[in-house]
Amino acid sequence: MGERPVHTNRLIHETSPYLLQHAHNPVDWYPWGEEALARAKHEDKPVLLSVGYAACHWCHVMEAESFEDEATAALMNQYFINIKVDREERPDIDSIYMTAVQAMTGGGGWPMTVFLTPDGTPLFAGTYFPPEDRWQMPSFRKVLRYVADAYASRRDELLAHGHELVARMRAAAGAQMPGGRLAITVLDEAFKALHHAFDPAFAGFGQAPKFPQPMTLEFLLRYAMRTGQGMDMLAATLRAMAEGGIYDQLGGGFHRYSVDAQWLVPHFEKMLYDNVLLARVYLETFQATGEPFYRRIAEETLDYLVREMCHPEGGFFSTQDADSLPTPESPQKHEGAFFVWTPAELRDALGSDAMVFAALYDVTDAGNFEGKNILHVQRSPAAVARVTGLPIDRVEAIAARGRRILFEARSRRPAPALDDKVLTAWNGMALRAFALAAVVLDRDDYRATAVRCAEFVLRELRRADGELLRTWKDGRAGATLAFLEDYALLADGLLALYEATFEPRWLLEARALADTLLERFWDDEIRGFYDTSAAHETLVVRPRDTGDNATPCGSSAAADVLLRLALIFDEARYRERALAVLEAMAPFMQRYPTGFGRYLAAAEFALGQPHEIALVGDPGDEQLRALAATALQPFIPNRVVVLGRPGDATPGVPSPLLSGRGQIDGKATAYVCRNYTCRMPVTDPAALAMQLKSL
Repeated sequence: MGERPVHTNRLIHETSPYLLQHAHNPVDWYPWGEEALARAKHEDKPVLLSVGYAACHWCHVMEAESFEDEATAALMNQYFINIKVDREERPDIDSIYMTAVQAMTGGGGWPMTVFLTPDGTPLFAGTYFPPEDRWQMPSFRKVLRYVADAYASRRDELLAHGHELVARMRAAAGAQMPGGRLAITVLDEAFKALHHAFDPAFAGFGQAPKFPQPMTLEFLLRYAMRTGQGMDMLAATLRAMAEGGIYDQLGGGFHRYSVDAQWLVPHFEKMLYDNVLLARVYLETFQATGEPFYRRIAEETLDYLVREMCHPEGGFFSTQDADSLPTPESPQKHEGAFFVWTPAELRDALGSDAMVFAALYDVTDAGNFEGKNILHVQRSPAAVARVTGLPIDRVEAIAARGRRILFEARSRRPAPALDDKVLTAWNGMALRAFALAAVVLDRDDYRATAVRCAEFVLRELRRADGELLRTWKDGRAGATLAFLEDYALLADGLLALYEATFEPRWLLEARALADTLLERFWDDEIRGFYDTSAAHETLVVRPRDTGDNATPCGSSAAADVLLRLALIFDEARYRERALAVLEAMAPFMQRYPTGFGRYLAAAEFALGQPHEIALVGDPGDEQLRALAATALQPFIPNRVVVLGRPGDATPGVPSPLLSGRGQIDGKATAYVCRNYTCRMPVTDPAALAMQLKSL
């Protein structure tokens, strides 16, 4: 048995792995809530708000340096009421105070450190602070003393600045966007901006640090298929990422980002959202091109998620840490230690094959990361075959065998920590990726995974009264109500699951979620969505995130979903609200496309004269399955597909697309329509394919 902890604070009762990591700090931490804020008011102390997440490397560093230090904790406890927040559980709090940090400092990031009044007004802010003065940053203890002294002696000055900032933030959140006309020119200008930002040397957009930006790639694929421009940028980026160190060459899946421009050295944490969004882009590019490389990366990524990130009952976990867990032999956490190799380790594991494997994956004595080696594709099998004189199939066999053996050897190392909470929005994104993979790759195991995920979320993250919740862990859902992004991204995933199963339940659930988000989050005055509803806790500002970040924001995801539901149900209000959102953001889309990728993809749908495909037949019938595959497996982003069963007195899907649609000669039948006007119905998959090619 381990030693009993010296300290235990209130975080011990939380479910968030991030908060639990701090439960034995000497800091008198509170979770966010009325108890902490009331105490701050009663004792006339400022609040020290610290926001981070479980996979955050610098969050761990600051904890080890400051929050576990007795002297630093004593200062915190003497002068402040200390609150810890998991940004993934409370994106509303994170959004408000990250805006404040950026306004006060010109930058942002995690860990986020904000000093507040008990009513939530920000007074002073920053991110990581070191234990001693360095890197032109003051020590954390110096910051603590400065804020405590300023609060005691210059409070009016701090409050004046804080109130001014809050007023600006409220005005920005409550303002209508300038807006503009949604037109093809918006997409063209966005593409020009992407072309300008493209890195011709290493692919991707911008320079170091370099992020995958799956939503930007999602738009780029749609633009390329419509115009013929940009496919070279997309292909180069997808290959560079998948062959780089940012991709786990042994176990599949992508790390968070690359610290350099060439995709070599990653920030080693793995996030559910990155991997499901990227898997979808690789899947769609496989649909569009038929190139097996894209299929392989998508399958390896999805298989990694099933293997390492899935709860036995179906929900997907949130993140894997950048740092490996400590052991008695190696008590210090090391970033990336789980993933790196030395030549000696290769020789021990692979024997005579080590030299060829090292040539393929750039394993050298000098190393490419702190004296060790991150595996990445340095040379192709063909290039190594030319140098070694080996047949190319022999080189490929060595690579495959080496990856398998090293993966097994790596599994015996101390693994990265797992943040095993389940978030509704992120599971909605996972649901869409697995449902798409089931259709595109004709894999029933992925379909079953998607169904189990949907059932898990709707069972475990929905209260008995139907209220959707944000987070779940260890058998219980948290009390935090779902946000706009939870409703929108879950509806998005359920729409994809409907196409993978043609079970009406999933489509009707998606529609119900859309109706609720319109009722609770839409605001006529701003002609847009807020991230929280009236039922949520009232904070100092009502948050409204209008740009896509690492994940689609709630507004862009909602617009995307509403456009597709508008076609399926001929519901004008869905389309009107979606277009209002897109028109409001049109100027930003064309100027800053990397921050508005999902908006741009939705705009491609809105401007692309979408088609409706109605299938009539038994979903278990082979002929119907062939028609469905013909409709769904090609890359046709601007379409919706619904299915009606012949003879149903009450249609399972109340869509006008199915009104009056019957079978031809008792056979499974497909109708291809635009604006509810249909071409001649067909029963032959080849005939359907011809109609779809002419779209």
